[in-house]
Formats: sequence, C-alpha cells, structure tokens
Amino acid sequence: MTFLYVGAYTEPQGRAEGIGVYCFDHKNGALDHVQTVTDITNPSFLAVSPDGRFLYAVCESEGGAVAALSRDPESGKLVELNRQSSGGNGPCYVSVEASGRYALVANYGGGSIAALPIAADGSLEPATSVVQHEGSSVNPDRQGEAHAHMIAPTPDGLHVFTTDLGMDEIVGYSLDAASGQLVPNGEAGATSHPGAGPRHFAFAPDSGMAFVINELDSTLTAYDYDAETGRLDSRQTVSTLPDTFDGENTTAHILVSPDGRFVYGSNRGHDSIAIFAIHPESHDLIAIGHASSRGRTPRNFALDPSGEWLLAANQDSDTVVAMRRNARTGLLSDPETVSNIASAVCLVFCE
Repeated sequence: MTFLYVGAYTEPQGRAEGIGVYCFDHKNGALDHVQTVTDITNPSFLAVSPDGRFLYAVCESEGGAVAALSRDPESGKLVELNRQSSGGNGPCYVSVEASGRYALVANYGGGSIAALPIAADGSLEPATSVVQHEGSSVNPDRQGEAHAHMIAPTPDGLHVFTTDLGMDEIVGYSLDAASGQLVPNGEAGATSHPGAGPRHFAFAPDSGMAFVINELDSTLTAYDYDAETGRLDSRQTVSTLPDTFDGENTTAHILVSPDGRFVYGSNRGHDSIAIFAIHPESHDLIAIGHASSRGRTPRNFALDPSGEWLLAANQDSDTVVAMRRNARTGLLSDPETVSNIASAVCLVFCE
C-alpha cells in the first residue's frame, strides 16, 4: 500500500486540524482518509526517514519546533514520539540525511539552520548545530534579512545545501557525522541573481545538475554541480510563466522526474505546474507547457512512487488534485481526482 502524508496550516492562517494520513489509490488517484494527527501547530513541511519508520514535521510558529512521529508500515498511522526546538522561529523545511542519523531544519522566520540527532527509537535529540545566516538583498519587502527556506543533503551525501531567500544565496555546508556540526564550505553553493529569492532545489538523478526555483521573480535556474567542491555553476535561467501572463506570481516547489528528463515547478498566482524538458545533449531546459492546478495557490506537489501521478496541494482552495503524468512526453492530464483537504501545503508519499 502507498500512503500520502499531508502537511498543513492549522492556525491562525490555516483551517486544518493537523497532519493528514491517506491511502493512495494507484488506479484513479483517489485518497482515502486514514488518520489526522492533531495537537501539532502548523505542520507545514514533512519528511520521512530513509527506512520509512519515522516521520518528522516542522511546527511553523514563533519558538519553532520539530516533531518526531513513529510510522506503522501496515496501517500508515502515526504516533508522536517527542519534539525538540528547531533552533529558530518559523521552521519551514525538514529533511533527513541518508544514514537516518540527523534531521536538518531550515528556519525561515529566524534565518537559521540546524542539525538534530535522531535516536535509535526515532525520537529527536537537542540540536548539535545551529547556524545563523546574516545578510540581505535587493527586495526591501522580502529580503531585508536572512530567510533560510530549504536544507537538504546532496544525493551523493558529500554536501548540504540550504537556499536562503533573503540573501539570494545557495549556501554550502558539510555535515560532520561524528559531532553533528554543520561546517560552512565557502567553495560550495552559488549566489543567485539579485532579487531571485531562491526557494527549493532538486537534483537530476545522476547528480550532475541541480535546479533551483526562485520564488520572487518566478524563474528556474539550472546549475552544473561539481561533486568534489560542491560548487554550483549557473548555466541557464528561464521563466516559469507563459509570456502572456500579466499578474502577480510566486513560485514554490520543484521536482525532477525519476528518469531525469523533465522538471516541474509550481506557480502561485498563475496557479499552475510549469513543465520543462531537459535536452538530452545540451542539457538545456525547454519549456513545454503548463498544467492548471484547478485550484488556488498550488504550493507543494509530489510524484507517487511509480511516477505515473502528480499530486498538487492547492493551499487556498483546500484541495489536493491528482494529475496523470505521461512518462514519454512529461505532460500532465487535467485533474482526475480532487480531494477536499483543508490548507494543504506539503505532500509526502511512503510505501
């Protein structure tokens, strides 16, 4: 069975009750409600451990925290284990490195990142490393200070990257597995173009390229990745919007297809999933279309384990839509199933 875990906003801006657990139907994209985990404020981003036994959720609020939950592989149900401070305000992203020994968290409100050890029973221990970012960029409304937005290890495990929207930087670190320290690496990462507002990133399956979606100017930048140094070299920046669109928009999430042929990004305002092909020889991004999310403010989206379905969370219309994906062309169907889920903002599959 395949389960979908839905992170959402509860208060004051959201209407959800907590983390939703659903069984996913591969035939038609439908979701069958299994459980709602309440008593967690704004579990807006989720991550499953590499072995699938545990789930971690940010508590996006002042005095932020990360919650650890055990997962029953048969029923998909969750039981909370404990919580620890995220090391800053407004945590918005959590990931788990490949060994399952550390959870990494980005605090948007506080502009800091942290590493939290994971005990053998899946519970979280206090942070071993908290790094405060300092800096700003050209947008006075959104970039007056640091805003760490995503943190995750590179697929090869050699580096840790965090996108900082406020600083217009992708900042590189290494994680010392023995001490749990996040060690800055001045060679790694890259500086975004001014006013871009880098938000989320994704790697091609062969790890040779990284793709960063930029929230503030609705662009997507492709980078060549040097595994030895961690350096990202910009090769191309493209708009996530059609030429005919004339309105306000911010981007949110980005994914690369399992075969490495297509890149997807979400537009909030245009309310669509932008679709790009990766040229097999030049590796340039080629815009091939936009799929309407059939809802307002598509934030996070996810591919199911088969890669046949793309599910998108429409935060402001309280829906999660399932679109069938054509693996040959990369294009998406109109939504085949619409599930009513309040204030959904994060989707994570686990088998």
